Amino acid sequence: MTTEPRALTFPALDSATAAAHLRAELALEVDLDDLVRDLTSGAQQGYVVVETRAPEAFATARIPGAINLPYRDMTAESVSGLDRELVYICYCESIHCNAATKGALKLAELGFKVKRLSGGITAWQAAGYPVERDALASAHTSAPAPRCAC
Repeated sequence: MTTEPRALTFPALDSATAAAHLRAELALEVDLDDLVRDLTSGAQQGYVVVETRAPEAFATARIPGAINLPYRDMTAESVSGLDRELVYICYCESIHCNAATKGALKLAELGFKVKRLSGGITAWQAAGYPVERDALASAHTSAPAPRCAC
């Protein structure tokens, strides 16, 4: 009895097709380590980091320098002041949340260039990278962070 490997149920793509797909995937995603290296070196020209969760979550912990644009509130009017020449790197809570995808989609539909940060703020903090907090949130560090708050 021969057992076919489940991992090859769908045959691998030829190398050119695979390379094109993976290149396109990377065009939409940003790695945590790449972003923190930019923040550390000051090489942040050309993009803005966007927190797509609710303001309560943004107040509790955010990537340094990020702006808060909750995806639920994004409209042509609410983003009219954004620079269309920049790339907007969206993030949310974690891989278990899709607020970054929803925010990036809304921005893209409104004509902006977008990427999504892999892992969200949860992965960012788990890697030990720095966060900013509002003063009131810092004073209440014993209080639990809002759950997802998307």
